Amino acid sequence: MNLIEMLQAAGIDGNKADFYLASLELGEATVASIAQKAGIGRTNAYEVLDRLLADGLVATVQKGARSYVIPQDPIALLRRIEAQRQLVQEVLPRLRSIHNSAGGKPKVRYFSGIEGIKTVLNETLECQSKELRAVMSNSELFQMPGVEVIRGIVAQRVRAGINLRVIRSGPSDTRDLWRSSTRDRRELRFAPADFEVGITTYLYDDTVAFISSRAEHYALSIQSAEFFAFECSLFEVLWSASTPDRFDKPA
Repeated sequence: MNLIEMLQAAGIDGNKADFYLASLELGEATVASIAQKAGIGRTNAYEVLDRLLADGLVATVQKGARSYVIPQDPIALLRRIEAQRQLVQEVLPRLRSIHNSAGGKPKVRYFSGIEGIKTVLNETLECQSKELRAVMSNSELFQMPGVEVIRGIVAQRVRAGINLRVIRSGPSDTRDLWRSSTRDRRELRFAPADFEVGITTYLYDDTVAFISSRAEHYALSIQSAEFFAFECSLFEVLWSASTPDRFDKPA
């Protein structure tokens, strides 16, 4: 992608991208000069200028009878995107509530293959409550999607400030990795010895996500307040019956 395409992908669409890039290249300049460099008609240039002023991406200064455009530091683009993200995060719970109540039906999505599994894993990082529960089969996750993918998910979860309560089932040789850790926002318990499953389950907000064993190679996401409450009840029963991990190390 060239710079214009990148700016458009960031929401600086149409002539705004051409005008903003031209203003950056020229520095302090008149609207006419910027319009000429950007290949925009002067009438359109003034309309574009008003939109960029509203976005906080340029400013103007009056010198005598002439007005000059001053491009703002491109870091303003990042601030703009962060502000939009914050706004979406604030309104998202209400929008999802409206979406989930429509028709009273659960939203069920099926994903096939490793890319689908990665999609479901990444969606857990959107957890609005910042409280994530999981029953994990590490022996299966190590094979698919693989240790490095899981490491990346762990790092992103910690950066997002999401706490994890996890019950681990499976072979004991996987139990030295990803123990309870205050720094990593993880509290671990070990399932009873006779409880061993090949499926990993995540619970967050109003969603239950399943990741199959490598043999079946799929992921499933069910968005349903009722089903989520049911699965949470089962999780808490298993949590009470599981053995706490008694030590806390950095990773």
